[in-house]
Amino acid sequence: MTEKPQDPIRVLVVDDEPAVIEAYRQIFVGPGEENGATARRSLGAKLFGAAAQSPVRGRIRGPALTFDAVYCQGAEAAVSAVAEAVAANRPFAVAFLDMRMSPGPDGVWAAARIRELDPAIEIAVCTAYSDVDPGDIGGRVPPEDKLSYLQKPFHPHEVRQMAIALASKWRAERRIVRLAYFDSLTGLPNREQAYTRLRSALAAADQHGRMLALLYIDLDNFKRINDTLGHGIGDEVLVTAAERLRKGLRSGDGRSADELLIDRAGVIDRPGDLGRLGGDEFMIVLPEIGDSHDAVRVAERLISTLQEPMQLEHHTVVVTPSIGIAVSPTDGTDAETLLRHGDLAMYFAKRRAPGTYAFFDVSMNEGALQRYTIETRLRGALERGELSLHYQPQISMSTGDVTGMEALLRWNHPELGVVPPKDFIPVAEATGLIIPIGEWVLRTACTQAKRWYDQGLAIHRLAVNVANQQFAMHNFAAQVATILTETGLAPTLLELEFTESMLMMEEERSTRLIADLHALGVSIAIDDFGTGYSNFQRLQQLSIDRLKMDRSFVRDLADDSDDRAIAAAIVSMARALDVEVIAEGVETFAQFRFLQEHQCAQCQGFLLSRALPPGEARLLLERAREKFEGSPTQRVRELGRAVANPEPTQAAG
Repeated sequence: MTEKPQDPIRVLVVDDEPAVIEAYRQIFVGPGEENGATARRSLGAKLFGAAAQSPVRGRIRGPALTFDAVYCQGAEAAVSAVAEAVAANRPFAVAFLDMRMSPGPDGVWAAARIRELDPAIEIAVCTAYSDVDPGDIGGRVPPEDKLSYLQKPFHPHEVRQMAIALASKWRAERRIVRLAYFDSLTGLPNREQAYTRLRSALAAADQHGRMLALLYIDLDNFKRINDTLGHGIGDEVLVTAAERLRKGLRSGDGRSADELLIDRAGVIDRPGDLGRLGGDEFMIVLPEIGDSHDAVRVAERLISTLQEPMQLEHHTVVVTPSIGIAVSPTDGTDAETLLRHGDLAMYFAKRRAPGTYAFFDVSMNEGALQRYTIETRLRGALERGELSLHYQPQISMSTGDVTGMEALLRWNHPELGVVPPKDFIPVAEATGLIIPIGEWVLRTACTQAKRWYDQGLAIHRLAVNVANQQFAMHNFAAQVATILTETGLAPTLLELEFTESMLMMEEERSTRLIADLHALGVSIAIDDFGTGYSNFQRLQQLSIDRLKMDRSFVRDLADDSDDRAIAAAIVSMARALDVEVIAEGVETFAQFRFLQEHQCAQCQGFLLSRALPPGEARLLLERAREKFEGSPTQRVRELGRAVANPEPTQAAG
């Protein structure tokens, strides 16, 4: 398969000697400069050693190995070059800095100021002097893990390969940071970023007395496309839809309200505008409408644009959008209310006729029948004994043994049947029912874990999810301590899972809470890692024990090079922080082997088992404590067969 071309690696070279600059040019020569490179080889031999004199034979330059190098003679010129690159949004990946340059400031001075301008750049310090201490430089130009060291003379291959390796690291880190704010599939602002921009747009509209319209967009029958044609085609549809939304917004009628400048990367001129909320849902903000007719014109244009047949690689599909419109200040003055009203209007339009739009009306407010039904039935479900816990095993990648269980909430209603967690948990959170339900979950899970432990079963850790409302409780740590005391479960066997956004939004509070929980002996995990802020420095400050890599990065490990790079980078960075990684959603041995090769600590998913009721989970734990001779893969297969073919009689858990 042909490798996808990559952009040239942006390299900055800084040295006070013109001869050395010329030698660097030989290393980072462009595809059309081979003749010039040949003429400079003898010069490179003098500077870098005799090995540089011989031409490199048979080397094939691929698109992924080209360079865009900028050369500076002096520290001040280098700082100016970095400033210009950052301003132009064309940052350097790697900088090679000579340590001793005269006259003028030296390389350490340049490194410190370059780091201030661009904290992400990889800096390689180069020197011919043996008294230069990289540790000392790292202390003056932190962080040390983004500082490399080269002793002159060095081989040209050494410089070139270091540039490639450091640029690969830089790209992976840049990709992870981008995931905190942008949707990886479409390049649009993600849910968190879209919310932030909507709040800013509402504040500006309120300050200037302007009307603002929110368009909540859902693609009709997208689930059917996913189910019949596959997720790959579904992804193509989403990418095409996002691009059409961009173009539809740009092709306005000249009014400032709908000429929203959005580039291919999803970066926009003003707060709000266009974002992907998740799945097949998008959000558009029109920040300066004159009246509701402006929103109608945009909605009609977007419907017309999106319903044109999509010519995909192997299929032609037609999708229509349903659009809900909510206007501020009439329909709400805060982001949450406006989004909720836009969502309700969208569902009304979809029920009435797919491919249409609808304005929010007060009669729709909280009128979605399904949500009302779930809320009314959920009240009292705990007292009626309709809630239960299932347990999904977590396994070691190095041994295949069961290392823990995650408790997952289930609801079986006598009339509604089994209600999916994605339907009832948001309702529980919105109504506050999650507070008593969350306490029941924690108590029940600890009681079950203590029972298994007393039976001598291999329960090393039990993970329990914590909701936002529980996190906000001032006495949450005290509640955990009380439950541990009452159930008799050792605190070291309990792990609490928080989301990234939960811990990052209230930093001072989260720091205190995690310190209190750690003082009890409880371990802490970050759930769905990679879908929130992805701030490794913050995670290090919080002393997180484990990261749970979101299943979206695991799903396409077999055939998506970007996901493989991200997954590997997450594992590598977490290991540097002494934090274990659990990969979620592992369903194939190809995914298992990739994660295993990159030293991911643990995983969970359907490869071993679905979430099991207590009785079946107990049988799995009994099988897991039996001695086994074989590879981790064989161990997983053996335990998987035990789950698929349980014993005929199953005692209570």
